[in-house]
Amino acid sequence: MTQMIDKTAIRDAATVIVLRDRETRPRILMGQRGAKAAFMPNKFVFPGGAVDAADAAIPLARPIPAPCADRLKEDSADDLSHALGAAAIRELWEETGQILGQPGDWPDPAPDDWAGFAQKGLVPDAAPLQFVFRAITPPGRPRRFDARFFLVDAGDLATDPDDFSAACDELSHLQWVALDEIRALDMPFITEVVLAEVAARAHDMAPPASVPFFRNDDEESLFLRLRGHPMVD
Repeated sequence: MTQMIDKTAIRDAATVIVLRDRETRPRILMGQRGAKAAFMPNKFVFPGGAVDAADAAIPLARPIPAPCADRLKEDSADDLSHALGAAAIRELWEETGQILGQPGDWPDPAPDDWAGFAQKGLVPDAAPLQFVFRAITPPGRPRRFDARFFLVDAGDLATDPDDFSAACDELSHLQWVALDEIRALDMPFITEVVLAEVAARAHDMAPPASVPFFRNDDEESLFLRLRGHPMVD
């Protein structure tokens, strides 16, 4: 019997913002959702999607580093840093053909949706992922996500950043768009908000002092800052 998914429930999700040419003219990797997509049709978005149950068991060459992992735990019932890191890398791979990985062998056969990734002799690497934004989709939308946005430098990719031949067809018109031209695209409101945060950090490689959290609960909308919990010896 096929298990039904409650499409109105808030699902954890990971989104990846790949940035290149930081020191000259910064550009972001974007793609366009299909006209028949149930969620944000025709909009230009970053690669990303919902966390799968299997993501928590995917081996990582390196985990998401602190303090990003600490901030991911804040205002969350569970520690999802591993699953979110794996989901971010998987979605980037599926939607663009780009890989965040390190040479290595998988301890067990890779799941079907990771088979092409593993065949390249690479293990997912979450260390380059920098947690920079979190947002919950407002009520009333056909899909709702608790999305964590990760910034990564194109220099950390294990693949040619201009080769999208391994991408699935979920996103079309994959392209690198200059930050100073990106607002000409048709984007969701939250994507524009995140881009403002990214633009402010385009030349800064250090993790942010705090992470914006656009929280849309059923009762109210809040704009918070996630600061994480410092480690205590």
